[in-house]
Amino acid sequence: MGEQVRALYGASLSPDATAFAHLIDDGGYPRAVQRFLRGWRASSSRDVELPVEGPVSRVIHSANGHWLACEVAPEGSTRTQIWVVTTDPDDRMARRIDGEEAGTAELIGWDGTRVAAILTGEDGVGQSSLIDPTDGRCTVLDRRSGGKLVDAWASASLIRVGPRGYREMIMLHGQTEIALLPSDPGSCTEIGVILDDHHPRRVRYGPTGELTKLYYPDLGGRGYVRALVRSDNGCEHARLLEVTVTPDGVTYFVVAERPDCDLDEFAVSDDLSTVALLWNLQGRSELQILEYTDYTLTEPIPLPGPVATELSISAGGSMVAMTVEGPSLPRTVELVDPRSRQWESVDREPSRGPVIPGFSAAAACETITARDGLNLNAWLYRPAGGFQAGAVVYLHGGPEGQARPRYSEIFSRLVSDGITVLAANVRGSGGFGRTFVHADDKEKRFGAIDDVADCARFLVDNDLADPARIACAGWSYGGFLTVAALTFHPDLFAAGITICGMSDLTTFYRNTEPWLADAAYAKYGHPVNDRELLERLSPLRRVDALTAPLLVVHGSNDTNVPVSESDQVVEALRRAGRDVRYLLFTDDGHGIVKRENRAALAAAMSEWLTRAFNAAQGLGRGA
Repeated sequence: MGEQVRALYGASLSPDATAFAHLIDDGGYPRAVQRFLRGWRASSSRDVELPVEGPVSRVIHSANGHWLACEVAPEGSTRTQIWVVTTDPDDRMARRIDGEEAGTAELIGWDGTRVAAILTGEDGVGQSSLIDPTDGRCTVLDRRSGGKLVDAWASASLIRVGPRGYREMIMLHGQTEIALLPSDPGSCTEIGVILDDHHPRRVRYGPTGELTKLYYPDLGGRGYVRALVRSDNGCEHARLLEVTVTPDGVTYFVVAERPDCDLDEFAVSDDLSTVALLWNLQGRSELQILEYTDYTLTEPIPLPGPVATELSISAGGSMVAMTVEGPSLPRTVELVDPRSRQWESVDREPSRGPVIPGFSAAAACETITARDGLNLNAWLYRPAGGFQAGAVVYLHGGPEGQARPRYSEIFSRLVSDGITVLAANVRGSGGFGRTFVHADDKEKRFGAIDDVADCARFLVDNDLADPARIACAGWSYGGFLTVAALTFHPDLFAAGITICGMSDLTTFYRNTEPWLADAAYAKYGHPVNDRELLERLSPLRRVDALTAPLLVVHGSNDTNVPVSESDQVVEALRRAGRDVRYLLFTDDGHGIVKRENRAALAAAMSEWLTRAFNAAQGLGRGA
């Protein structure tokens, strides 16, 4: 398992499709690279050099093709900075433009020649802003706690407001604020783009609409402004809507929808010709192209891997880039011509990771029936050759995240060492519709904890695991859920691993970033009004019930889930005389993104679980 696996992801195409930038993870922290597809520099590349030691998390081409904007996290922190460089490979000058010395800066995109960003100070109030890359001059569009800039173009901007799972979209046009969709409690409107016929950049499509008089904005004589948004407003699954704002009101209608799955992402060409759509079918991706010229939605284009994300499209719609991955395919950037439907791999020497033995696209997706009858989706990874050291139920973060058939260095290591992995989507997971994502809100979270126990019982009932050798592991919210399962259902698990997880929801609220706390009220409960509920849910307050050996992992620079969440559970377990190990990465944050740290994490997890399973076997448990 010492093989170095290279990952390429996060591509951003240049407007003329002659070049693109992407992120590469092949040692140390992920970094940005610029590659050339056409012209005399074709097939060459250069590293985007930044004077900051830390992972680059985004790189985006400007609409005019002259600049690259990079989001970087010093030392793996969750507080990020924004730097710009020119696309001229001979110009190595990098300039920081966000000016947030104590806060964080989130890169959103470009409004023509200016960087669209959210600048959040220590007070937790975000400023949706446009920044001139030449001199750093900042124009503030909106200033409110929890507001997030989604897109800006031609004097209009989209701002997402509201807590997690209950998000709405507003449009700002000058001093006018316009609600884009009617109130629909529990709906979630997250991403969108401004459409503008006077300054073409985005596509518009849709023949009919429903009039909803929300506001009567002054549009400065322009007549209308349009936006294209992804939303589950008024329905179960996220779909693509076009919203038109006129002096008479707001109209909206459906551009593309499917009754069986969510729309994950969309990307629109600058010449208003092409929309690329990624659908989420129970975890697998499907790509479709919408041709604006004749309103045609094409047949799906077969993907080179089961999961695709991070769409990018050229200005003329001649090229679409995306990140593709699968259980035996590390993240890689793939390009497709939407007209010819021909794929072009970016990686000239593709790095294929260790194949997860036993995985097959036909058999890996499992359905688990929870005790209350709710169906749960899960992905099963099994060792080859019949040998099995044990099994682990693995829980993603979020809770709105989703277990999908991706590549995982951790899963590869565990499966190669004889450990079955069941990557479960318990209630509250995203990708399965609006009802499912709200099925764990507040007091319903006890049902999610029971789902973990039902996953363990599924392994036993289907002869997939020895009942004495089942563990639980998870990251972020999945780490919280892991420790909760170990305290609410201690007899089911031989070991546990929590990575950057919360141990007490009341202390999490007290110590996390203020804007993260504000967004979490609808999901977890309010720290004052729902304090009793939060205390009953918090595993730290039930620590005496935790008897399984626990590996606790955290990054010191994590400000999303502060390291104090791990400190306090380790201290409590040590006082109680429990078997606990603490693995702390001093140069990383919430994501554990440094390659060497991830390799150490995978090894530590395998060793911890193998030790616990051997101990259970030696005691004769489950015989």
